[in-house]
Amino acid sequence: MTLQNFISEAISPWMLEDGPDKDIVMSSRIRLARNFANVSYPILADQENLEEIRSFIKNEYANQSFQSYENLEFVSIKDLTAVEKRVLVEKHLISPHLAKYAQQSAALISQNEQVSVMINEEDHLRIQLYFPGLQLKKALEHSFNFDDWLEQKVNYAFDETKGYLTSCPTNVGTGMRASVMMHLPALAMTNQINRMIPAISQLGLVVRGIYGEGSEALGNIFQISNQITLGKSEVDIIEDLESVVKQLIDHERTARNHIMERSGTKLEDRVFRSYGILQYSRIIDSKESARCISDVRLGIDLGIIENTSGNILNELMVLTQPGFLQHYANRTLKADERDVLRATIIRERLKLEK
Repeated sequence: MTLQNFISEAISPWMLEDGPDKDIVMSSRIRLARNFANVSYPILADQENLEEIRSFIKNEYANQSFQSYENLEFVSIKDLTAVEKRVLVEKHLISPHLAKYAQQSAALISQNEQVSVMINEEDHLRIQLYFPGLQLKKALEHSFNFDDWLEQKVNYAFDETKGYLTSCPTNVGTGMRASVMMHLPALAMTNQINRMIPAISQLGLVVRGIYGEGSEALGNIFQISNQITLGKSEVDIIEDLESVVKQLIDHERTARNHIMERSGTKLEDRVFRSYGILQYSRIIDSKESARCISDVRLGIDLGIIENTSGNILNELMVLTQPGFLQHYANRTLKADERDVLRATIIRERLKLEK
């Protein structure tokens, strides 16, 4: 797998695999923040320190493999175009922060895109590992194993009392952020999600949009993650998050069944209208496409639309983003040009399903 593969393929290989409750939980992610001992953290480090970290990771881990995470590709952020960086952000392989502060930044990305290690982001290392569906415990186990493999050559900044030391105090302790990406259209349609978000926040969790902090919940996709990293073990954090996620799954299923029983015809009409918009529009903006894609995915999950893959939401959500559109066009596009190309790509993609 090369950089061009990462950028050209909208859907990551691991996303094509099955996972528990995948109709609602799109992915489970574990992110570990780690720093080298006795080296200034990125927010204070000079260019020489950052280059030392970058070069060390490149020399020790580029093109290496660990278990099923093969051929770790070293990607130098400063060598990427603005569009290439944006595509990697849209695929969640790097963060917006890493893309912005790029001079001595890099990433290691596995061939199946299931693991990515961001280098010199807010911390020296940000290890991300994804699984399809609700598989937090499995993701945690695999992230621990990968972390141990890295630690064989890296002396982490660690305190026996405080735990892992990080740039941001909110990450001190486990250094872990566990999150799930959920498609919750029925809870959004019934306005229940707006009542649930404050209650979820009181449990030490946070609800964000598809691209994390400060982002919008486009296409009824919500990211649920832990806020607390100090004073709790990784296992406890996972159990608390999974408990809330399972309740959300139950509420979403109940809301879907309720809508089908009470307003089945109206729901079918909404789904097929959205499907028609996607099939025939010549101009469509990002918000309308996200809404219609969400409706179609719900229709697929409820059996209203047949012979169409449920992976279409994952794929089209990336295909229709500004970075990918401009990569596809091989040039910078104005907003109205993106809207035309977005409609064209959606129509072409839907034809492949027939």
